[in-house]
Amino acid sequence: MTSEMQPEGNGGGPGDLLLLERAVARIWKVIWVLGAGGAAAFTVWRGWTWGAGWLIGTAVSALNFRWLHRLVKAIGGESARPRKAVFLGMRYVLLGGGAYVILRFSAISLLAALSGLFVSVAAVVVEILVELAYARNGTVDY
Repeated sequence: MTSEMQPEGNGGGPGDLLLLERAVARIWKVIWVLGAGGAAAFTVWRGWTWGAGWLIGTAVSALNFRWLHRLVKAIGGESARPRKAVFLGMRYVLLGGGAYVILRFSAISLLAALSGLFVSVAAVVVEILVELAYARNGTVDY
């Protein structure tokens, strides 16, 4: 494929990396806005146990998004380290065990915490919709 036949923006150049980092920054902002707004709404609607559960779920969701973002950035960037691979595999076991202990022996709502786990997914969907809306006129970098 010749250079004039390749679609623009698929080269992985510095401009693409800048757009990616700006998208990730917007996703982080949406995660925290949804987390704070959801906690406030759940606290007013169902009480502090639901607000705290939502915050715990949001924190775990944000932590998982951070780990996935770091993993994607590290792919191919450095040599494989066995310790890092073991941690990446064990993180869900550690998070699940911690969540079980906290939620099993406290009054915090399990349903609210499970709902909060989807905050980063919702933030990514919001970013997709923003990019689709701004792609029509080419001003996605607002």
